[in-house]
Amino acid sequence: MRPAVGRGTDPKRVHAILRKLDEAYPAATCALTHDDPFQLLISTILSAQCTDERVNRVTSILYKKYRNAKDLAYADPNEIEKEIRPTGFFRNKTKSIIGASKKIVEGFKGEVPASMAELLTLPGVARKTANVVLGTAFGIAAGVVVDTHVQRLSRRLDLSKNTDPKKIEQDLMRIIPQDRWVLLAHQLIWHGRRVCQARKPKCLECNLERICYSKDKTI
Repeated sequence: MRPAVGRGTDPKRVHAILRKLDEAYPAATCALTHDDPFQLLISTILSAQCTDERVNRVTSILYKKYRNAKDLAYADPNEIEKEIRPTGFFRNKTKSIIGASKKIVEGFKGEVPASMAELLTLPGVARKTANVVLGTAFGIAAGVVVDTHVQRLSRRLDLSKNTDPKKIEQDLMRIIPQDRWVLLAHQLIWHGRRVCQARKPKCLECNLERICYSKDKTI
């Protein structure tokens, strides 16, 4: 079966999209505040169904109290729930945070593993979270982060016709050079937040407008 990529995946068009993203967001990076791979991992877990801004407010306090995996691995779950409550889904996130921290302490000598296979053994960690950690903390392009922004823009720009994040990731990996996977995700996320918003995209402000033919366009 042929992959459900869009007609907009002609190499010249893809190159043009990448060039326009470079012009608009040459220094795009992860918006989650962190000092090390472990903090990035925890912040990414907390970011599910929550804004990065809110996560950063919560972690600015959390990381002063819990400085490493060992601190969180054996922390009181009730205390963690109170600390992270503003991020939503705090009970499930607490289980993931404590579970992942214990696995890191007991299975990886207190260090966040730097491989997709090992990261996926951590409770609460799926491909999206693993890709964030590998790409941002370790500079390893193992895949493409597909959050809600990347998912939306991939379809609007006709880079994929899929709706499932895993399939969208595979589509993007087929058409985007591997050395661009990490930066591309950051750029699409920034563009999705600032310009190509879900309800009312700011097409008049978009430098991709001339090569975009999405049905969601506002002009």
